[in-house]
Amino acid sequence: MQTKLANIRQRWDKAKQTKSTTFWIAIGAIVITLYFGFSRGGWMLGTSAETLADRAAEDAVVERLTPICVAQFNQDPLSAEKLTELQLLSSATQRSIYVKDQGWATMPGEEAPDNRVATECAQQLTLIDQ
Repeated sequence: MQTKLANIRQRWDKAKQTKSTTFWIAIGAIVITLYFGFSRGGWMLGTSAETLADRAAEDAVVERLTPICVAQFNQDPLSAEKLTELQLLSSATQRSIYVKDQGWATMPGEEAPDNRVATECAQQLTLIDQ
């Protein structure tokens, strides 16, 4: 057993890495770290993080403004008839345009309707009475 350990120790002592071997091992470790970090570790570039944050902020604004659109629909004296007209429209685009034309997607203090709010509002309005 002693000779076997001595033999392993001798081989270990003889195995000296060259500078180029050390360099390539370091490069390999860096590449593997970057690969697993970006593909599986959830790392992302700053531009990707900004895009993701912007999208989340826009989604949050639409989520908060859609109930205001629905409330403006509810205040319309002809809401029952207009709801029927809205539900008869065949495409989501036509419904969104209808909501914008009625002014429900135009928020108080704004001059123009918001497209995404109109789309979400139309979707919620079509779910009424179903």
